Amino acid sequence: MNQLINNPVKLAHSLKAKRMVLHLTQEEAAGKSGLLPKTVSLLENHPEKCSVETLFKHLSALDLELYLTDRKVPNKSHQEEW
Repeated sequence: MNQLINNPVKLAHSLKAKRMVLHLTQEEAAGKSGLLPKTVSLLENHPEKCSVETLFKHLSALDLELYLTDRKVPNKSHQEEW
């Protein structure tokens, strides 16, 4: 699963999609990550309201890693921001 994630909505959709591919409920994903089910729900709906530590715990439970890469934006002076 390699996806460009450049805003909170895409992050939320990707986290939920991966959880569903793994056939995990939010409760099961929470159990694997040590988070509360409501925190998993928040990550899947409003990830911008969660801490980086929480995100990393959830990524680990979903067997995902975070990579950073240089943005390639040709001929754009105004770049999309969170």
